[in-house]
Amino acid sequence: MPAVTSRAQRAAHPIAIVAIAAATLIFLAPILWIASTAFKPRAIATSVPPTVVFTPEVTPFVKLFTKRVQLKEPPTPEAYEAAPWWEKTILDGGERVLRVGDDVQLSQYPNRFLNSLIVAVISTVLAVGMGTFTAYGFSRFKMAGEADLLFFILSTRMLPPIVVAIPMFLMYRTFGLTDTHVGLIILYTAFNLSFSVWLMKGFIDEIPKEYEEAALVDGYSRLEAFFKIVLPEAATGIAATAVFCFITAWNEYAFALILTNRRAQTAPPFIPSQIGSGLPEWTVIAAGTLLFLLPVAIFTFALRNHLLRGVTFGAIRK
Repeated sequence: MPAVTSRAQRAAHPIAIVAIAAATLIFLAPILWIASTAFKPRAIATSVPPTVVFTPEVTPFVKLFTKRVQLKEPPTPEAYEAAPWWEKTILDGGERVLRVGDDVQLSQYPNRFLNSLIVAVISTVLAVGMGTFTAYGFSRFKMAGEADLLFFILSTRMLPPIVVAIPMFLMYRTFGLTDTHVGLIILYTAFNLSFSVWLMKGFIDEIPKEYEEAALVDGYSRLEAFFKIVLPEAATGIAATAVFCFITAWNEYAFALILTNRRAQTAPPFIPSQIGSGLPEWTVIAAGTLLFLLPVAIFTFALRNHLLRGVTFGAIRK
């Protein structure tokens, strides 16, 4: 039987749709602005009022991935015609791409992007893995001081990262962990672990213990019951926790800025350092930021179904 709606309720539906669309546009405005700036010519990137209609170009992306130097003299017609199309865009701007023989000199952005990927993926796997085991222990076994231990784990996230940045730098310098992938992985894992434990404990608490008890009666060991019963049931929770841990590690700026310099530096502190002819290359910064957003967007989109189920997991109990 269809629900009866009043005239006021029917009139409110279009208003709600318009309000949701407006809120979505407001939240997406920064991303849309970054995306448009990444394809703008440098001359209009900071124009006032902002230029909305323009001819897009890929020069910012070419600059992002190459090393360049200012031209002292215009290129010869023969050299210009022999250059590939993407290099002509650089020549048109009064620069040339640096080469060693026939090999183009790449910028440090691909290396920094790879560093971010390595650190974020490994720290997420470690944080979610250890957090799941720890949460299972807190959920299934009673121990003395359990509430105090859980509060202690949570307290590691109470201070902003910048507050402990200097002590961490001094400790890392003593142990030789500055500017290393291992140092960042350990740090990001430690900071994400408390979040992972608390979130996964809530998911595991919602899994009936009777499932494991039945498995134990059938001859499974406790570890076998965990891997074959609990983990499949907690898959949505693991996916949701992994998304949040990955986003935190991927976007982290303060520790990456202070604890790394070259070898292990990630993309967040590197992107703002893109300097052109004495001025920030805003179009290149926007291009680097746009590419940096893609892995998080792809990862979240790939786990969207698990994420939606994970957020509402346990909301309705039988």
